[in-house]
Amino acid sequence: QVQLVESGGGLVQAGGSLRLSCAASGRTFSNYAMGWFRQAPGKEREFVTRISRSGRTTYYADSVKGRFTISRDNAKNTAYLQMNSLKLEDTAVYYCAADSSLMGTHVSDQWDYWGQGTQVTVSS
Repeated sequence: QVQLVESGGGLVQAGGSLRLSCAASGRTFSNYAMGWFRQAPGKEREFVTRISRSGRTTYYADSVKGRFTISRDNAKNTAYLQMNSLKLEDTAVYYCAADSSLMGTHVSDQWDYWGQGTQVTVSS
């Protein structure tokens, strides 16, 4: 089992920045791809970004490309999501996920472990 705990969410004005963290425990962190998904009220959970086990490869949803950056520190068992130039439509609960594959996928059902989520609210 892998336990994931997100932190860093909150209320921010449009154009601002937040950094989310995802602390992992229970298994060897570097054996898992990590990803971030989000779910806005009334909408399905959607892919945001993912990073390979090594951290060398990343993928982003078009909606966040150029604004969000995923990273990981395997020595600290933590993944990060740096969110810049936040928009109203970024408001959602953000979830981190872990997958035993090399790279993960954009499909939420294929991820093995999930955190409880952290709320990000962007105001005008």
